[in-house]
Amino acid sequence: MERNIKLTLLSSLEKLYNGDSVTDCDYSSFSILKNEKKSFQLAVETNEDFEGTVSVSSDLDNIRIYSVEMIKSDFPMVKNGCDDYFRISDDGYYPDLLLPLSEIYSFKKGTNVIWIEIDANGNCAGEHKVDIAVSDGENSFNKEFNVEIINAELNFKDFLYTCWFHTDCLMSYYGIEAFSEEYWRITENFLKTAREYGMNCVLTPLFTPPLDTEIGGERPTVQLVDVTVTNNGYSFNFDKLTRWIEMAKRCGVEHFELSHFFTQWGARCAPKIMASVNGEYKMIFGWQTKATSKEYTEFLKAFSVELKKYLEAMQLKDKVLIHVSDEPNFSMILPYSKASKIIHKLFKGYKIVDALSDYHFYKWKIVTNPIPASDAIEKFIGKTDNLWTYYCSSQHKKYVSNRFFCNSGLRTRVLGYQMFKYDVKGFLHWGYNFYYTQYSKALVDPYKVSDAGGKFPSGDSYVVYPAKDGTPYHSTRLKVFFDALQDIAALNTLSSLIGKDKALDIVEENGALNITFSNYPHNDEWLLATREKVNAEIKKNL
Repeated sequence: MERNIKLTLLSSLEKLYNGDSVTDCDYSSFSILKNEKKSFQLAVETNEDFEGTVSVSSDLDNIRIYSVEMIKSDFPMVKNGCDDYFRISDDGYYPDLLLPLSEIYSFKKGTNVIWIEIDANGNCAGEHKVDIAVSDGENSFNKEFNVEIINAELNFKDFLYTCWFHTDCLMSYYGIEAFSEEYWRITENFLKTAREYGMNCVLTPLFTPPLDTEIGGERPTVQLVDVTVTNNGYSFNFDKLTRWIEMAKRCGVEHFELSHFFTQWGARCAPKIMASVNGEYKMIFGWQTKATSKEYTEFLKAFSVELKKYLEAMQLKDKVLIHVSDEPNFSMILPYSKASKIIHKLFKGYKIVDALSDYHFYKWKIVTNPIPASDAIEKFIGKTDNLWTYYCSSQHKKYVSNRFFCNSGLRTRVLGYQMFKYDVKGFLHWGYNFYYTQYSKALVDPYKVSDAGGKFPSGDSYVVYPAKDGTPYHSTRLKVFFDALQDIAALNTLSSLIGKDKALDIVEENGALNITFSNYPHNDEWLLATREKVNAEIKKNL
């Protein structure tokens, strides 16, 4: 049988599932700013298996090539109550994992997808060609892609992005001890990648974060502050915290989201806190400790004094976010308000934030900096000068953005245009590398279990995969979400040239569209063309 090979170029928004046919319309070019990364894909269709190579030649430096691999999902989407904007909602295999392409690649019969990322950093402005060749050893099949680098830079301004970084998951997966040299090596590897793709604020475990933990259960200890119980109260050692901060700064991370001072979903208890007591290292606070108990309140008073001295000596007062408790709802408003009052008193002058979506918490001044979910943000728009948003597994209605396996790339990336319009200052997501089942009961293999044991839709709990060498493999979602952040930065650059209103007119087609967190064209071409218009206006107005 004669071997047939067909090449088609696709945007990074495309997701090809098993059985999908490839469009005949090639995606052949994009523009990019000087400090930007951008990706496209090459679909290789073949009527038989073969061993081959993929090569790229260009005058551009900094080109990465990956194969797009399928990952199994047993729970891609909530079956009842979700909206109708998703690609596929059945269990099966979804394109997500990006593996750096080896010299020889085993092409399978059907459609194979190659991911190509261009990093404009270090390259000259102007027009560039990228020649892609697929060879089966006898014949070479070629495609050409055009890239224009515009002589301007993305302006990320003061936008903050935190995606919760779970070092205990790394410890469990790699079988390493907390704060061993291997712990620090692997942690830094994962944090470097997080920073490279937009994360500039890191969840910092002063104490083991009380997140997604079963009541009465506990997560592995990752406490950065050493506590000693003394005859006069407590003493604190911040050496591990200092090493953490120095590591983060090496990676380019300058902001620190301090772990929550009370348990999740209502602030009813203290987090797990370990201390040295008469030479014995043991838990002194936890589920057995009521949140506003005298004992824990006295501890917080003592700790806050020393922590504030430390943060101010490290010149970090304006670089930290303080948390009370994650995701309280209205039924939890009384215990949360009591805990919040303690923290606001102890950390007066600091930025105190929490993910919560009931407007009463902000209206009644129980929290000063709320982070509402994207499907509840409307009530907060225009009411706070420091508007943030977040999403998690619950945001599967109203067409709001998310990063599930089954979502289109556009649904992930459109968040950038939305946050730009509404002056959103920051974004929070809970799952950079959560490799446990729900409530952190057991470790999962993220290559085989992508849904936290069938509890969270695939794509919710992590955006990177752990490689054997202690570095992270990327996902398509990691890169597409970063494109959303880059879209905000490009619009910031344009706004500095022509003003925000005119920049927004380009996105909303001079009033023909009204972009909200629930309303936007479900059309890849619209998003891609809009970004090209933004770039053209930047170039025009330089």
